[in-house]
Amino acid sequence: MALRNIRTDHDEILRKKSKVVDEVNDRIKVLVKDMIETMYAAEGVGLAAPQVGILKRVAVVDVGEGVHVFINPEILEKEGACVGLEGCLSLPGRQGEVERPTRVKVKALNENGEEFILEAKDFFARAICHEIDHLDGILFIDKLVKSEGN
Repeated sequence: MALRNIRTDHDEILRKKSKVVDEVNDRIKVLVKDMIETMYAAEGVGLAAPQVGILKRVAVVDVGEGVHVFINPEILEKEGACVGLEGCLSLPGRQGEVERPTRVKVKALNENGEEFILEAKDFFARAICHEIDHLDGILFIDKLVKSEGN
């Protein structure tokens, strides 16, 4: 495992749409492990592959309940709405209020290539939506309701 460099705000890769992972092979498994290590080292709760310079649909999230790996995630259902404060490892020092669903149902593959469906609420749902946005080249600053900091 290795720490990867986190790309920051003016890096054009953050604005590109990620490609579908065709096969969960050893390279993807190494990427997942590196992303988890990088996320924890940066004290984040989520990290998407574009943030480490890889345009693949891979994200990891840990809001305090253990790490979840999402490969080719797809939101099947959204419910509710809540405005909350967000930050981003790729936008250090910036925070802002963003509206997100209060519940989501997501379908994805795990690090073993097994499909799963997961329901998430509140902060966990927010984190998943934030990371999936990264896979589509969208940053939280694109959805600001209210900005704090520069």
